[in-house]
Amino acid sequence: MLKSIASRLAAELAVREAQVTATINLIDEGATVPFIARYRKEVTGGLDDTQLRQLAERLTYLRELDDRRVTILKSITEQDKLTPQLEAAIYGADNKTVLEDLYLPYKPKRRTKAMIAREAGLAPLADSLLTDPTQQPETLAAGFIDADKGVADTKAALDGARAILIERFAEDAALLGRLRDKLWSEAEIAAAVIAGKEQEGAKFADYFAHREPLKTTPSHRALALLRGRNEGILSVALKYQPDETPVTQRSAYEELIAAQFGIKDAGRAADKWLLDGVRLCWRAKIFLSLELELVSKLKDAADAEAIKVFAANLHDLLLAAPAGPRATIGLDPGLRTGVKVAVVDNTGKLLDTATIYPHEPRRDWERSLATLAALCTRHKVQLIAIGNGTASRETDKLAQDVIKAFPQLGMAKIVVSEAGASVYSASELAAREFPDLDVSLRGAVSIARRLQDPLAELVKIDPKSIGVGQYQHDVNQSQLARSLDAVVEDCVNAVGVDVNMASVPLLTRISGLNSTLAANIVAHRDANGAFKSRRELLKVSRLGEKTFEQAAGFLRISNGDNPLDASSVHPEAYPVVEQIVSNTGRAVKQIIGDPVFIKSLRASDYTDERFGLPTVMDILRELEKPGRDPRPAFETATFQDGVEDIKDLTPGMVLEGVVTNVANFGAFVDIGIHQDGLVHISALASKFVDDPRTVVKAGQVVKVKVLEVDVGRKRIALTMRLSDEPGTGSRSSAGRSEPRTGGKPRQQAQQDAGNGAMAAAFAKLRGR
Repeated sequence: MLKSIASRLAAELAVREAQVTATINLIDEGATVPFIARYRKEVTGGLDDTQLRQLAERLTYLRELDDRRVTILKSITEQDKLTPQLEAAIYGADNKTVLEDLYLPYKPKRRTKAMIAREAGLAPLADSLLTDPTQQPETLAAGFIDADKGVADTKAALDGARAILIERFAEDAALLGRLRDKLWSEAEIAAAVIAGKEQEGAKFADYFAHREPLKTTPSHRALALLRGRNEGILSVALKYQPDETPVTQRSAYEELIAAQFGIKDAGRAADKWLLDGVRLCWRAKIFLSLELELVSKLKDAADAEAIKVFAANLHDLLLAAPAGPRATIGLDPGLRTGVKVAVVDNTGKLLDTATIYPHEPRRDWERSLATLAALCTRHKVQLIAIGNGTASRETDKLAQDVIKAFPQLGMAKIVVSEAGASVYSASELAAREFPDLDVSLRGAVSIARRLQDPLAELVKIDPKSIGVGQYQHDVNQSQLARSLDAVVEDCVNAVGVDVNMASVPLLTRISGLNSTLAANIVAHRDANGAFKSRRELLKVSRLGEKTFEQAAGFLRISNGDNPLDASSVHPEAYPVVEQIVSNTGRAVKQIIGDPVFIKSLRASDYTDERFGLPTVMDILRELEKPGRDPRPAFETATFQDGVEDIKDLTPGMVLEGVVTNVANFGAFVDIGIHQDGLVHISALASKFVDDPRTVVKAGQVVKVKVLEVDVGRKRIALTMRLSDEPGTGSRSSAGRSEPRTGGKPRQQAQQDAGNGAMAAAFAKLRGR
């Protein structure tokens, strides 16, 4: 009989069934993954957030599978066709594909040729020829001619009988499973350019005559092939035997079908007729169906991998180091439309705005310099955040001049990603936050704030617009949204938020909260002043005990009534700290932040039935470093002076840059010239690298050497192995990227960089 969902999940995750059962109960009670991972370690046996996400996703799938199983059993039972063997097979189906294969013969369908043939009484003809192929088909069929039933002659009778057999062959679940597995393992995916589309589809040139094993096609190439097909440039098909194979030669797949039903070429009267039916079944029915299914399977696998890469990059970007609470001026560069300027204080509050025109066509450099100098002096600006879009390096020069003119301010300039800033600027959220501010200036505010705290600002933007994914418009959008939302939720809760400063979008991502409750918290804060304790949150409209349980540990209150409210210690665990206070005679404020004292405590002395060793150890770690931020220390890349355009690059240059995106085939690095260079996976380290994310992360500052430059195609090949010599780059000229000053956005350019032979060429650096 059917194994329980808990036992199946336990086997898949290699954990105890009791852990899975306890976790399922928590999920069903409404607990979130961040809450379970942080505060219910004893209950789950220490499952981490990654395991919990996998468990929750698989739980949904298996429950849907069981629901479908019940529906199928009910349908077949109502048809009075459920046998013990079929029931056992349905209960044994461990995925939706196998389940649907079993249901196929019993699934209600429109009238088929086989149905019509059976109604015409041709089933005995089909059965007789299959059972005894020594019989002459035409002779036997003559006895089934019946004009009243639509069987006009022997040909019509044999066609009907063949339709019955073809449907029977195509609905054999065990056979379908073997054919599917064989095709997946052995077939190749082939692409060819559609005649007349060569020029229009030049970016897909690597696939104009492409063929590779289906099973091992990497995600980025699969998505590129399918995009080419969807754009009408490429024809894409599965090939299961060499093109030069004679049409008359039976394939291994046809042989498999024939063997399943005892059909063979033994020179008997009906053998050829039966084998023709097998061929027709495979080529006109089963293969066409499996081709669609397996290309869809390839797409699903490619989607999953692309989403995984996007999620990993988003996680790294959201947890990038914050510059911290310092007065910051944000510069959103532009040429004709000018540079938009916004000054925010150390809390992110907007103080001042301006628009300056230092570049072409006005070239009002001196006045622009004076405006910036006045703003920086007036507001005691410490940081200058420069968006990395059009005119970024030119604006960087302007900032450098300001810094030189006012050394006493101790300012620093940092180029930051402006991906998604324009999306935020035009959003309803930005309109509510800055109703009287011009849309173009809102982007400058976002640029300044994302330097102060990337997480707090980027949560305001649709994750798909942040610019760290590939092919995000091609993958399953609901799966992408679910995955990215989970990443944002995990990141926000890993850091925690100051409830007295957090925005509605940031609070919305806290465990247990939604947009309504987040808005209610902010409204209560605006009406009644800052929260003094976590318990005051229970006064917020519609925020009850259950929500408080889920959210309280992730909400911080600085300088409140209870020092523990500024930590990640959950209010439910305050009794543990109170016991420490009682046993040691030291006040909470004396305990917090005293690592020597904390290390003198034995966690086992404070465990009980409710709070086990994992929770007590977490509490002690938090008391040692209260409110510890999991994000790294802030650092910036210094772009080399005089290197502002791809034409300024020469092979052998060693530069600093910032990783903007990590793909399965390597990492894209911004070196400050409007085109990102590509460090192929084989040039990331001196050792073999299986996953680029084990070496680099989005937002990381790295040193790279220029290997090759192709100015015409705007391609830059980089290496992080600084001992590499120029000229040992890819067999294509260099890593592809597109200018930010025109044409495709960087995100699209990076997707193109993964396409075809260019990416493949990078897999083998010349001479290695």
